[in-house]
Amino acid sequence: MQIAVAQFTAGMDKPANLARVRDLAEQAADAGAELVIAPEGAMHDFGPPDVPLAPVAESLEGPFVSGLAEVASRRGITVVAGMFESVDGDPSRAYNTVVAIGPAGELIGHYRKQHLFDALGWKESDRLVAGRPGDRLVFDCGEFRVGVLTCYDIRFPELTRALVDDGVTVLAIPTAWVAGPLKARQFRTLATARAIENVCYLAAAVQGPPTYTAESCILAPFGEVVAEVGGAEGVAVGEISAQQVKSSRERMPSLAHRRWRVVPVD
Repeated sequence: MQIAVAQFTAGMDKPANLARVRDLAEQAADAGAELVIAPEGAMHDFGPPDVPLAPVAESLEGPFVSGLAEVASRRGITVVAGMFESVDGDPSRAYNTVVAIGPAGELIGHYRKQHLFDALGWKESDRLVAGRPGDRLVFDCGEFRVGVLTCYDIRFPELTRALVDDGVTVLAIPTAWVAGPLKARQFRTLATARAIENVCYLAAAVQGPPTYTAESCILAPFGEVVAEVGGAEGVAVGEISAQQVKSSRERMPSLAHRRWRVVPVD
């Protein structure tokens, strides 16, 4: 199966951002991709840390999800992308949500980012509400089972272990990885480690410069680069193989050798 990661830099204009995601999804579909992953915050950029995100948040029935559903159904593809979702009862904050839209235009599910980035001068918890520990978004796509995490979540290997326990063979990671010293190297190192330790594919769609690191990638179960975007806006399409996951796990049966399981922290 062909999958794609779409890389662009979102701004504050929601219709313009939706148009870019749709255009990149079209490009990926033209190249044969059946699954397209767009970045975290694809609907609207985070903006300055002191600017609230609740005013731009939408429901799961809003224009952003509807716009993704139209292109997904028209092209017969699955689209994964990040948005800010309204929080019932809290008009000051939003959820950092990833939605998965299926090839019939249906909302397969959503994942609310659990680990908020309160680090390096940022405090996401001032503007965002964390998802509930233990919540996961897992869905089937062709021969593969896809599990979703978001950006900072990649620093917490317990989540990817839990997803793999759910049968996941592809980790999909929408990301807005903030640029800074060593940050691009850190992300690629973490992404490679998550692929290798879970013996699965990993597809990361990252927002681009100047605020974010770019370098979106698709990695194979032993960490090889299947496809990558680099620093510019665009899509990378790569072929993934269920047989390669199977054979890789037979050659390196580390998951079968585990002596520990993980559970969410309340």
